[in-house]
Order: sequence, then C-alpha cells, then structure tokens
Amino acid sequence: MIAAQLSGDRLHLQHGPIDLVIGADGARAAGFAAAKQRFATVLDELVAELPLLRSPMPVVPVGAVAQRMVRAATGYSEFVTPMAAVAGAVADTVLAAMLQGADLTRAYVNNGGDIALHLAAGQQFDVGVAGLDASALGKIRLHAGQGIGGIATSGRGGRSLSRGIADSVTVLGECAASADVAATLIANAVDLVGHPKITRIKANKLDPDSDLGERLVVTDCGKLSIIDRQRALENGARRAQDLLALGRIKAAYLVLQGQSRVIGNRELANA
Repeated sequence: MIAAQLSGDRLHLQHGPIDLVIGADGARAAGFAAAKQRFATVLDELVAELPLLRSPMPVVPVGAVAQRMVRAATGYSEFVTPMAAVAGAVADTVLAAMLQGADLTRAYVNNGGDIALHLAAGQQFDVGVAGLDASALGKIRLHAGQGIGGIATSGRGGRSLSRGIADSVTVLGECAASADVAATLIANAVDLVGHPKITRIKANKLDPDSDLGERLVVTDCGKLSIIDRQRALENGARRAQDLLALGRIKAAYLVLQGQSRVIGNRELANA
C-alpha cells in the first residue's frame, strides 16, 4: 500500500487498482490515520469475494465493503452486479472510518471520480463535471443539508465498459455506492439500439473477467444528428426520472456529443 501527502493538505492512498485522494477539514491528522488503517484491508476483502461480486444480483457476501455494494445494487429491474458499486462503496467505507475516528467538519474520498462526501452544517463542496475528453464542463456547488453524500460519473469516458453511448452521466446520491450504480444504469440507457454509427462488442472479448460476460458494450459512436442525440438523451432522462421518483438519486447530469440533460436538482443546470 502507498500512502503519501499531496499538495493542499490531501492524502493519497493506493493499493493495486484502487487509487484514492482524500481531503478533510477539522481533526485532519486523526481522520487521515483512520483512512490509512481502514484502507489497508479493503483490497484483500474484495479479492476474497470477487467471483461472487461479479455475479448477477441477488448475492450474499460476507465483507463489509461487499455488503455496501450489494445494498446499492439491490432493487433494480435490469441486469446489474455488485461490481457496479465497487468504486463508490470503497469511498463510502473509507469515509465512514474517518468520521468514526475523527471530528471532521468536511471530508471527501475521491476514488477515480466517484466521491463519498461529508459536509457538516454550513459547509459546501464544489465538484466538477467532465466530458468524454476530460474537459471541464462546469461545477456543481453542494451544501450541507441537501442530503447528498455521494457523487459518481459513468459513461464511455470512464474506467469501466459501458453499454450505452453517453459521454458522461454524473449522479448525485445519498452515498457514493448508490450514485455509482445509478450512474452506470442511466449511462447504459443513453442509447440508440441498432443505430449504424454505434459499434458494439461482447464485453468478455475486451475483458475476459468482465462481470458483463457476453453482453454487448459500446466501443465507438460516430457523430450523431441532433435528433438522434436528443432521442438518446431522452432515453437516459426517462431512466433518471424513474430513479429520482423512487428516491434512488438526487439529481443527474447527462452529456452526449455537446448536448446535455439535467434531471432533478437545478444547481446542475449551472454546469
């Protein structure tokens, strides 16, 4: 495990494929110590149950991080495995340890863009929304009391395979794990089935260990007409509206080839 101090009083923790950037205000030293202690066992916990976590729901894991993943992935009608929540669940787990071990007024754990967030009364946090090419599309300012404890982004520009064509879908949720799953499923829904400009391949051809197996994932999407972009975004927006009505998300920001849709919290509209 690698632990290093970064500029801006941040902590960097890395173990295998997990790479965290952590910030904290308040009892920072105690919070960082708690983060290091909890993070030291996270990867081993996940590896021990990896085959189970790559299986379709429902599954019953033993580890605490795995259980967070399952809770976040429970209750969806479409295909999903606990792995859809892995980045967010790791962030949530480390943040929970920090809050248990230290008095913090503000803290975040950023796991490759999926962020677990704590804001005490009067605190705020700015998060950027990025496009497929990592360009900044704007900022969302979050405030204590909004009930937002997690931010997650999915889409073709992310680290995981995507079944849809969204450049990016950013979701605000009660925790990072739940936002992670919702962002994945909304990004999958931004799609045009059978469109000739969309190239797909079986997931296991790209990654033999993918939890998606032989399901098709998008490898390329050519330039779409304005009408096609609107249709695809509307497909994703309908799924986001459903999740908003069910209380599974607070807001979502969908981006596809220069066009966007905002669902829920209108602060996203400023992005």
